[in-house]
Amino acid sequence: MNSFSFKIPQEIICGADSIEKLPELLVKQGLKKVMVISDPLLEKLGMVAKITDSLGRAGLAFDSFVEVEANPSVETVELATAAFTASGADCLIALGGGSPMDVAKAVGVLAKFGGTITDYEGAHLVPGAIIPLIAIPTTAGTGSEVTAFAVITDRSRNYKMTVFSYELIPAFAVLDPSLVMTAPEKIAAACGIDALVHAIEAYLSKAASPFSDAMAEKALELIGNNIRLFVADRSNPQAAAAMLYGSMFAGIAFAWARLGNVHAMAHPLGGYFDVPHGVANAVLLPTVLKYNALADTGRYQKIYQYLKPGQDTAAFIPQTLVDEILSLTAALGIPQTLSEVGVTADKIPAMAADAMKSGNILVNPRATTVSQIEALYRLAL
Repeated sequence: MNSFSFKIPQEIICGADSIEKLPELLVKQGLKKVMVISDPLLEKLGMVAKITDSLGRAGLAFDSFVEVEANPSVETVELATAAFTASGADCLIALGGGSPMDVAKAVGVLAKFGGTITDYEGAHLVPGAIIPLIAIPTTAGTGSEVTAFAVITDRSRNYKMTVFSYELIPAFAVLDPSLVMTAPEKIAAACGIDALVHAIEAYLSKAASPFSDAMAEKALELIGNNIRLFVADRSNPQAAAAMLYGSMFAGIAFAWARLGNVHAMAHPLGGYFDVPHGVANAVLLPTVLKYNALADTGRYQKIYQYLKPGQDTAAFIPQTLVDEILSLTAALGIPQTLSEVGVTADKIPAMAADAMKSGNILVNPRATTVSQIEALYRLAL
């Protein structure tokens, strides 16, 4: 067994109407003014107002930056940091999926330590605690509210760079299931599969530990039993809560165990073709699972049992799990190939080179070369 360490350096508040506890949380920490970071769609849907109205009723000052795009860029981080500095705020609320949370984490770094976000690319370059950050997910998928990563697109390189530091883990996370119950079906499906991939890759990672395994197994149980129900009916409160909490447990798992080839290969798809992250993961997962089957130590069968509880597994082989994933993504209406989402073969060498820069390659259960990554892209195409 590998040596391992872990900590949960945050307070996580779960439950219906838990966003109503925000003012109390801020007052308790002595915080005076909030900058809410979110995106245009959530502003249009009235989700940002839900948060700011709650703050206003409590007499707390706030400002907002709602210009975060999908696959957020270095430029957006710079604009959000300038807005935060100008506002005089002393803390951040990230409201949304992974994109607003990634931007808020990056703003928390730059507002405290200066420079540009590319200065912190890589692992453990953030020198200390960032600006206090409260993360409020509106999708059941990214787990970014509990992770140590911010992924920002450097458009000058067509590259999704990663900042990895445990200083990025938000001080607080508020998980209110009502906020994920209005997600459109396609978003619920893509985000749900993203959470499932987090749990699977953390569970199969060479850096997995008993702690990360416990988090991944609970995530697999919650997501496996509820993803179909949630996508079918987002207003189902039990399924919504299960998916939101499953996503959170999967996030904790991969914060400490990392991921694998699926995520290493998914990020370049966002950088070069703007493929939504959850969709990229969903399309790549069956191909990578086939490749990694050579290194399976029995965990494929355990994953399958979480996805198909009570199923007879006497005749189980790794392809059984691959077939179940393909069946699941098809049922959820997710594309099955990269060509369906606009990916072309001419960018495969460049994407493979970028994928190899990811630390996730190093903990993938099967060793991987750049030529093998190219072959996996071609198989998924």
